[in-house]
Amino acid sequence: MMTWLLIIGIGLLTYGLRLSFILGLGRVEMPALALRTLRFVPIAVLTAIIVPQLLLPSGAVDLSLHNPRWLAGLLAALIAWRTRNVFLTIVIGMLALWGLQALFS
Repeated sequence: MMTWLLIIGIGLLTYGLRLSFILGLGRVEMPALALRTLRFVPIAVLTAIIVPQLLLPSGAVDLSLHNPRWLAGLLAALIAWRTRNVFLTIVIGMLALWGLQALFS
């Protein structure tokens, strides 16, 4: 019972925090510089999550041809750059990763 109360309490707290920003900043016009800067937040966050997974598969930097994550990531980056199609990038990147992992194992 205590666990459920804790989960509900944390959920309400999270909802309240998000609602406060929506209500508080919803009527305020943000400066153009802040809006331009915020456009790069998703890219920076995804980069911070993905790059260590590609380059540090075993805890040390591995840029060799024996790192399937690195190779699949390079292919996915090339597909993203050439097509600008997120779905195609994900599909080809995952297929390449699975294929390379099967090849190297």
